[in-house]
Amino acid sequence: PALIGPVLGPPVGGFITTYFHWRWIFWINIPIGVLGIVLATLFIPDVRGETRTKFDASGFLMSAIGLAAFVTGSTSLGLDVIPMPVGLGMVALGAVMILLYIRHSRIVAAPILDLSLLRVATFRASLIGGSLFRIGVGATPFLLPLLLQIGFGLDAFRSGMTTFVAAIGAIAMKVSAQPILKRLGFRTVLAWNALIGAVFIGLPAAFSATSPQAFLLLVLLIGGFFRSLQFTAINAIGYADIENPQMSRATSLTSVVQQVSLSVGVSVGALVLEASLKARGATHIEAIDFTPAFLVVAVISALSFIVFWRLPADAGHEVSGHRKASAQPDPVTIMRERA
Repeated sequence: PALIGPVLGPPVGGFITTYFHWRWIFWINIPIGVLGIVLATLFIPDVRGETRTKFDASGFLMSAIGLAAFVTGSTSLGLDVIPMPVGLGMVALGAVMILLYIRHSRIVAAPILDLSLLRVATFRASLIGGSLFRIGVGATPFLLPLLLQIGFGLDAFRSGMTTFVAAIGAIAMKVSAQPILKRLGFRTVLAWNALIGAVFIGLPAAFSATSPQAFLLLVLLIGGFFRSLQFTAINAIGYADIENPQMSRATSLTSVVQQVSLSVGVSVGALVLEASLKARGATHIEAIDFTPAFLVVAVISALSFIVFWRLPADAGHEVSGHRKASAQPDPVTIMRERA
């Protein structure tokens, strides 16, 4: 169900932008948001922890100001949304507040974002490796529509009808994830699939206005499959060794880091576009400027291979079932024992 949005979003958003006005993309979030609140209130049980802890008000303010300033400032860099000095100042303010929060989290009993969870190896790999991979994934929804519209001259609707196939590939993956993880294990899937996914993140660098539509769709479809497999594995192993009392804090920290890494991906893509533009001495973005942007974010995503390859071979085997499967004797051994 969560993938219905990515499937419908690009074509619907493109249709609204092309035939109505782009502002309606944001206005329609209001009734959908209200509906979400109502349905969550009606159908999601009000599950509470066994013990009540004091709300970390100081940590909330530090992390909220720090993350809001850092994300807003970093996302605006290279987009000419706000003056560059203001954007850099917000990034600096955010970084300072985040550092203050890290210090704060070490001295309070129940920090709002529990960084001590990073001591769990599988959770740490999921967070760090997942963040590196998400930088490339976060940049793609920003770079790809711009390439199709500014570089190739497509309107927003035709662009959306092209990019949505990545979500179709993601849906197709869902039935394959469990058998793949059981057969290969988390470390193998996460490490090697990080490289495969990074290749497909970088492949749009080879797109041109004369590229066959079938080629574009095939690359996006297959890329969506492998990216979704990576996210499924990252999310699963992230909670594999987290105890139930820590689950809520782990979920909160994961959600924050995911959103920050996605926004960093946008800022990295925008900065590389700006750098390519200035290197050419041009005033308008062209298709050639997207080539280095896709390659840079692909390389960053590929760096997650290092993080995932350092995991133990049996990491998360209770969830994947990999070690148990590999420990089963082969048929010849079974026949000998029976004889």
